[in-house]
Amino acid sequence: MSNFNACHFETSAVRGASGGDEKTGAISFPIYQAATFKHNGLHESTGYDYSRLQNPTREELEKTIALLECGKESLGFSTGVAAITACINLLESGDHVILSEDLYGGTFRLFNDIYRIYHIEATFVDTSKEDEIIKAIKNNTKVIFVETPSNPLMRITDINMIVDICKKYNFISIVDNTFLTPYYQKPLNLGIDLVVHSGTKYLGGHNDVLAGFIVANNEELISKLRIIQKSTGATLSPFDSWLVLRGLKTLHIRMDRCQENAIKIANWLKENKNIDKVFYVGLKEHKGYDVNQLQSRGFGAMISFRVKDKNIIPKILSGVRVISFAESLGGVETLVTYPYTQTHAEIPLEIKEKLGVDEYLLRLSIGIEKIDDLIKDLENVLEE
Repeated sequence: MSNFNACHFETSAVRGASGGDEKTGAISFPIYQAATFKHNGLHESTGYDYSRLQNPTREELEKTIALLECGKESLGFSTGVAAITACINLLESGDHVILSEDLYGGTFRLFNDIYRIYHIEATFVDTSKEDEIIKAIKNNTKVIFVETPSNPLMRITDINMIVDICKKYNFISIVDNTFLTPYYQKPLNLGIDLVVHSGTKYLGGHNDVLAGFIVANNEELISKLRIIQKSTGATLSPFDSWLVLRGLKTLHIRMDRCQENAIKIANWLKENKNIDKVFYVGLKEHKGYDVNQLQSRGFGAMISFRVKDKNIIPKILSGVRVISFAESLGGVETLVTYPYTQTHAEIPLEIKEKLGVDEYLLRLSIGIEKIDDLIKDLENVLEE
């Protein structure tokens, strides 16, 4: 098979790392639904022994994700949270991590509830502000973990600033790139050590698979993460690997259509009398707009907005017909989520109040539907 590494992103996404199955010529890479693989003799492995260690379908996906993120290697996990957990397992008891304070509630729960008992310390700060990061540094700090854009308020962190701090203090830098995907943002190219994804979202793209990924260029980190992956066992199944491979083929088309719709909806929401504030990276007045322009080539399709009267929230959530009231994001369908009781339910009330993740906030994951239908659906619940 030809090497497609020199191709543009769109071509690499469609063709995958290998351009199809070398052995059979199958255009759609096969699902190797096997748990174990036979050996021809002593010390004669085919390269595959047991699917927890590696499976041909997962290997093809991992190589494709690495190619798209401009990384040396990628590791596929059963969920995004499993990928983040593997990153945490790089730490030792007594280590300290600095994280974005505005981030997915499941990440907060991992650090605050699960790993705290193992004496891994976490400090949550506004990582868009360098002085807050510097103030949070301790003698035992080992990692800075950021979401950019953040969830759900779409804060933008300067990735170059994070890289500079981590190099100065010899920290590991981690960026959750779920919202923008490698199509719009490539943190590894800016010097970040590890990129994580919830592959459940845009990479899969159809709300039918759970997956997570870590991508890296540092061979020492890759080696450690491989040991963690095979030892803890939360690896991605062959079928789910195939679903993500299929989803990646249309990633660029979906992202562009979702973003096109998102820009129109964000501007429409801005003018609605019932909306107090719109959080979308693609609005020029967004606080992080200029930084995002420097480090990415797109805005994504995630929007949060605050209503003026919280009493209309139930009407919105029960009244939408084209848009679905559901958790998650990144699929072809437009979803509306209520972070206060859903994605960020685990975050303590005082932190939610500080961030503005309150009873007035809604989050939209914009899909690929006809824009007229989406806006009409919002009109029906916001303007009656």
